Amino acid sequence: MHGVFKKNKMTLISKDNTFVWHPFDVYNSENLLVKKAKGIYIFLQDGRKIVDGISSWWVNLHGHRNTTITNAVSKQLRYFEHVIFAGFTHQPAIHLAENLCKCLPGEMKKVFYSDNGSTSIEIALKMSMHYWHNKNQNKKVIIAIEGSYHGDTFGAMSVAERGGFNLPFEPYLFDVKFISFPNNEESIMQFSYICQTNEVAAFIYEPLVQGSSGMRIYKPEILEKLLKIAKINNIICIADEVMTGFGRTNTLFASNQCETKPDIICLSKGLTGGYLPLGATAVNQKIINGFESKKIKNVFLHGHSYTANPLACAAALASLKITLSNESIKNRKNIELWHCNFIEKIKEKNYPLKRLEYIGTILVLEIDNQSDTSYFNSLREYLYIEFLNRNILLRPLGNVIYVLPPYIISKVELNKIYKAIEEILNLLSNNNISNKL
Repeated sequence: MHGVFKKNKMTLISKDNTFVWHPFDVYNSENLLVKKAKGIYIFLQDGRKIVDGISSWWVNLHGHRNTTITNAVSKQLRYFEHVIFAGFTHQPAIHLAENLCKCLPGEMKKVFYSDNGSTSIEIALKMSMHYWHNKNQNKKVIIAIEGSYHGDTFGAMSVAERGGFNLPFEPYLFDVKFISFPNNEESIMQFSYICQTNEVAAFIYEPLVQGSSGMRIYKPEILEKLLKIAKINNIICIADEVMTGFGRTNTLFASNQCETKPDIICLSKGLTGGYLPLGATAVNQKIINGFESKKIKNVFLHGHSYTANPLACAAALASLKITLSNESIKNRKNIELWHCNFIEKIKEKNYPLKRLEYIGTILVLEIDNQSDTSYFNSLREYLYIEFLNRNILLRPLGNVIYVLPPYIISKVELNKIYKAIEEILNLLSNNNISNKL
């Protein structure tokens, strides 16, 4: 028998530490071993039952092991698991693209598939650059917003905040013009000034909420002004709805809250309801027009081996149907109301908070520990462990606690999270925060 199949006496966790490299893990850290998951709960091998308060990195919209999505994937498996998507097509991809175009803002006409959020961003950026190349116009400037995060591939890193996430790679990233976070008129003035150069190819943004930089929320009125300036100057607008899409911000997509719509929308995370990796880059007719040519040099030469995976497309179709249902809409409204009520309660207490707000199903608390707000704020590890000790999965962004639950969560279950937050805030209030670091 080959060595790889030989049994050994190492525990699974020992094997994990030996053979597996996890994202965002410091060297030789121990990970929790999952046995199964159902609804809003993750069940560990040691018998613990963990509330999934962040939808497993924002992907699991409808809870784990949703029957409708499971059946859809199982049904597709009876036909075929995957086929090449160059020169071939299939029903799940066609129906998903049709349904996405019907419900996406901005009259999207076509969908280009990939396999995650970063690749959907890469595609959008490449499409924008290629578009102006096909037009023989020297537009090479990309505008992004300070504090943004768009993924871990090189194009996505280039249009994101320069710092801890991508510092080792900064010499290799292409130049980008950044405007300040859009919470005042200054960002509009900066944006307008850059646009007047007539060299801007595209503007990429996370609509209304910057996720990884601390769930920073800004108003649709300011974004609307930026988009109008971009449209006047014939700039391609790219909405990164990887996190905000599918009902997270009150509307089906965050872009629905602006009158002016993007030319390209990037989707992933909740797209399949947390079942399988899938990315989608939707475009309007303007973008399509830039590639209507029989010349091979003008073709968008980009593709992935697992483009439009049929199982993932089947999962996405089922997830979208659930998201559009009256029951899911009602659930999202309930979560929003419960967040609002919790915030009103918290406001009455003297907790050390810099920020307390919500948008849709996203609740945000920024703790003041006399340090700069950052993913690398030293309060993060303390908070993460305190929540896990209470059998709750929240992954604080430094000193920012956020709750982003599956839509099926009940009031009782969400109250368990609220109670844990209050307990920890009380600990921080009654003891010097610095003692917890």
